[in-house]
Amino acid sequence: MNLPIAFSAEVRDARAGGRPLVALESTIITHGMPAPDNIETALACEADIRASGAVPATIAVIDGTLRIGLETEELQAFASRPGLAKLSRADLAAALATGRSGATTVSATMIAARVAGIGVFATGGIGGVHRGAETSFDISADLTELAETPVTVVAAGPKAILDIPKTLERLETLGVPVIAFGQDEVPAFWSRSSGLAAPLRMDSAAEIAAAHVMRAALGLPGGQLVVNPVPAAKEIPAAALAPMIETATAEAAERGITAKKVTPWILDRIFELTGGASLRTNIALVRNNARLAAQVAHELGDAAVSSPSQP
Repeated sequence: MNLPIAFSAEVRDARAGGRPLVALESTIITHGMPAPDNIETALACEADIRASGAVPATIAVIDGTLRIGLETEELQAFASRPGLAKLSRADLAAALATGRSGATTVSATMIAARVAGIGVFATGGIGGVHRGAETSFDISADLTELAETPVTVVAAGPKAILDIPKTLERLETLGVPVIAFGQDEVPAFWSRSSGLAAPLRMDSAAEIAAAHVMRAALGLPGGQLVVNPVPAAKEIPAAALAPMIETATAEAAERGITAKKVTPWILDRIFELTGGASLRTNIALVRNNARLAAQVAHELGDAAVSSPSQP
């Protein structure tokens, strides 16, 4: 069976011309932000990537076709389409095989990026080990995808509603490099500080790109996670967020909210508790990640040329 895949005109031209590409997920549009912020942010991220010298490729599944890049009109229609599924590694193939539509999560976007030959992916925050995972076993597929799929993911750290120490421990076990950009501490999504030391630090897109290429030269599976702190002017300090996260998490448990519904429900509740500040910070951080990812994508070409040859 041939893979049902289609490229936007802009992405097709970029591939033909060897221009750098950056993958973008679509669940941030359909499940991560309310309208009209969702489509405005999606278009702003694409514009940021273009302004940084790369080409955006927003990824989605539409009527059983894996779409690598969406035209503006398609993106706008997708953002307002009701009832779209959240597609991860577990259900991406089934959606394609049965002609369904859905928005791609981090894991599904990484798979699609690999298929399309895109080495860099920008998102907001990654999933990870949920609080109480010792009894619920709720651990995001994002972590195992990072261990298997050779894509560099630029995020603002694990989502702050997670158990971040356990998430980092799991990433270490899986052999996933966690690289803090420009600081020695792992950021915590809305906050620049998590109180946890970063396993690795890099201060330039060129270093990140060189590490990506070196992993391939060594034959190492999986990608690398670049944790990029939200701009200081837009952050919400972790101490201010902590009681709100506790409240939202407790309420979700009381209401029996589980599985894929947990994260969007808690994020919506924190939006209410912060008076909308969490959304403004979310927009700032995802755009910041898009800009850095574009720089890394641009550097990947030079890094590949200068990488050591195989013996």
